[in-house]
Amino acid sequence: MAAAEVAGARRVPAWRGGFGRLWAAAVVSRLGDALRTAAMPLLAASLTGDPLLIAAVTACGHLPWLLFGLLGGAVADRVDQRRAMWAVDLVRGALMAGFALAVALGQASIGLLIALAFALTTLQTLFDNAATALLPALVPAEALPGANARLLTGQQIAGGFLAAPLVPALLFAGAAVPYAADAATYVLAALLVASLRVAAPERPPREAGSSLRADMAKGLAVLWRDRALRGLCVATTLANIGLGALIATLVLHVTDWLDAGAGGYAAAVTAYGAGSVMGGFLARWIAERTGWIRGVLLAGAVQTGALVVMGTVRAPWATIAALAVFGFMGMVWNVNQVSLTQQRSPDGMLGRIGAAFRTLAVAGAPFGALAGGAVAAAWGANTPALLAAGLFTLAVASLAPLIN
Repeated sequence: MAAAEVAGARRVPAWRGGFGRLWAAAVVSRLGDALRTAAMPLLAASLTGDPLLIAAVTACGHLPWLLFGLLGGAVADRVDQRRAMWAVDLVRGALMAGFALAVALGQASIGLLIALAFALTTLQTLFDNAATALLPALVPAEALPGANARLLTGQQIAGGFLAAPLVPALLFAGAAVPYAADAATYVLAALLVASLRVAAPERPPREAGSSLRADMAKGLAVLWRDRALRGLCVATTLANIGLGALIATLVLHVTDWLDAGAGGYAAAVTAYGAGSVMGGFLARWIAERTGWIRGVLLAGAVQTGALVVMGTVRAPWATIAALAVFGFMGMVWNVNQVSLTQQRSPDGMLGRIGAAFRTLAVAGAPFGALAGGAVAAAWGANTPALLAAGLFTLAVASLAPLIN
């Protein structure tokens, strides 16, 4: 696919016309989520010493995507996405406010924490799919790469950098404060989205008696018939399995194999975040010159090389540099993948097709984590990076036939 795909993509999204408010809502909401997810494990550990129950909090934060991800996409294609988003955020804000009150009164329990994690992610399946489907109504097609880059970069900065120094200060003010702050961000995001003025989406007439199950099946069928989307979906799934293997064992890679300690691990995570932010700033520029499929292929190839360096060069500086490059190209991959999905999805089906990508992404990570743990135990803490490199190689190979 030639760079002409994105001819005219030099335009950047205007902050006016609704995009600025959608961007602010996404960034504010991501900040609140990061505050909550950083505080939750500490609260879980204070409520129980059972590792299985503590792990269940994280697991229940992923499970709804496997159970309801495709359903959330089908619903997002049927409803007014703007209304769905602000309504979901108001419900999430109410849930978080109630939980913050329970923590403040000393009434929180591990069971309540698990139920909250499950409920919030269940609602997120609708919100995220509706947000993906709404964006093309706010910016012209040629500005989608720039819009996606700004959204993802803003969320990365909020979740990866701004939240980290805030969490200790909020916890010092009180155990319930991070959750109250998260509730406030949901309400603010809901108000921002509710203020958008977007025309009702044009959708093809729905067949009489069409069910949500039939809608989900049709979305999957359309995705599978589109050669570019099918190849991209396969590649993304393989890459996410590799990413799960890497992330799950990264702390062992740095502290055990590299013997770099907690400081080395912090430096590695920071390098990954900084690389992701820089990738967000330059992703649109790269897309203009490569085209979307070539951009993903380039990103995957460079990430494969970074993983090989991580797994073979036993030096902290090499891993830190490799993770910065890996994060940079990961953002390039994400921006190009989302933009291509938005461009190629038929009218009224973007929610379902985007849901398929998200569901596979969530499903691949735990499988990769288990595989990474197994190879690390068998052959050493550096081998998950090499396993990830192999999976990224397969991902790149699956994209190669799509290049004309």
